[in-house]
Amino acid sequence: MELLDKDLLSLQETRTLISKAKKAHDIYKTFSQSKVDSIVKAVAEAAEKEAVKLAKMAHEETGFGIWQDKVVKNTFASRVVYESIKDLKTVGIIKENDVDKYFEVGVSLGVIAALIPSTNPTSTTIYKTLISIKSGNSVVISAHPNAKNCIVETAKILSDAATKAGAPEGLIGVTTMPSLPATTELMKHNDTALILATGGEAMVKAAYSSGTPAIGVGPGNGPSFIDKSADVKLAVKRILDSKTFDNGVICASEQSIVVENCMKEAVKEELIKQGAYFLNEVESKKLGKFILRANGTMNPQIVGKSVKKLAEMSGLNVKEGARVLISEENTVGKNNPYSREKLTPILAFYTVDNLEAAIKLCIEILMNEGKGHTSTLHTEDKEVIKAFALRMPVSRLLINTSGTFGGLGATTNLVPALTLGCGAIGGSSTSDNIGPLNLLDIKRVAFGVKEQEEITGTTSEVNSNETSMSKDQLELIIRKVVEQLSALS
Repeated sequence: MELLDKDLLSLQETRTLISKAKKAHDIYKTFSQSKVDSIVKAVAEAAEKEAVKLAKMAHEETGFGIWQDKVVKNTFASRVVYESIKDLKTVGIIKENDVDKYFEVGVSLGVIAALIPSTNPTSTTIYKTLISIKSGNSVVISAHPNAKNCIVETAKILSDAATKAGAPEGLIGVTTMPSLPATTELMKHNDTALILATGGEAMVKAAYSSGTPAIGVGPGNGPSFIDKSADVKLAVKRILDSKTFDNGVICASEQSIVVENCMKEAVKEELIKQGAYFLNEVESKKLGKFILRANGTMNPQIVGKSVKKLAEMSGLNVKEGARVLISEENTVGKNNPYSREKLTPILAFYTVDNLEAAIKLCIEILMNEGKGHTSTLHTEDKEVIKAFALRMPVSRLLINTSGTFGGLGATTNLVPALTLGCGAIGGSSTSDNIGPLNLLDIKRVAFGVKEQEEITGTTSEVNSNETSMSKDQLELIIRKVVEQLSALS
């Protein structure tokens, strides 16, 4: 018996999933807000219940990160995201403004294509599913080949919970035979309403060039500036806690530390005290060879690996208990691996002469890679905050907090999210932390509050008094009156 081509099978599976999702959406879009909310709640609770199991599966399959930290991410994606969206109106009239005389109607889009990365596979699947179904859409999850099993299992748990809560069959689908042709088909299919793209730069660009509306995010490469006014001990703690969480696989995590010369020794001392290991020149070159591949992209072998594993890989003799590897740098560029995004416990360390030089360097780092994404600042000086806020080419400037948890909206009041828009400068369609309202068309019903004549400055004959007359009529009457008066005199 002749074996069927795997790509053809994956294509057919994808088309079937889209067809089922479209039919499910046709039913789901008629559901009330309360019915939608009950389904969303059931899905969130099911995800949280299996947070540990899914975290272990993700770690075992991908080899990235720390499974205990993945439990935190899964819980964030389920419980925290749910708590932030549970009271949001997304069905029917979602906002009324009696003062300005308008109201807004939420209209679901249809089938959402959710592209899932291997770095955060289970948590991103949970998050994208929740915001999709909360906004009244169906979703087809495109599993990353290197994380297929944990993504498929996550989607099954979510789909089963949704169906038990009354959702139509096919509302949540997942590709079990991921392939490039299948992903392309999902993105370009006429029944796909929107693409939620999280992953590598090439994949995000493909989403935007597919012809289907897309929300994508580019790479992060956030510098962290520690100002003279900062609490150095606390700033270092925040940075290291952030960079070591899940071995640095979250793109909002810090990639570089920038300080003024007058702060260099104090910051270095504190970094070493809290577990950082500063590489010498020879060690930096050894490790640097493993950060990038020949084509200039990040080497997946280093992603989410521990310091111990990175040291073994590159032949370094690093002291036991080191948390982060730091290389002192003075250049920025595509060929300097330390000035690029490193989704692993590796940081660059830069020193500059003054604040202006710090701002310029942070901009240079971001424009090299990571523009539009995230940057962090540790300071108590409001003028420094304003200076950075006005000039940093980022969508999120985080003050006195962790890049990882601040960017996701866990330690800040940003929308809790695992997809972080990078704005036009970063090649994204939005600078938002993506939530359910980004997955709705919002219809605005506006009442007239002025007549056109108030805008144009003209007078309408319809609204004018019936006894009003034209200029010519008035001049004729005046002329006759003058003639009569002349005759009398």
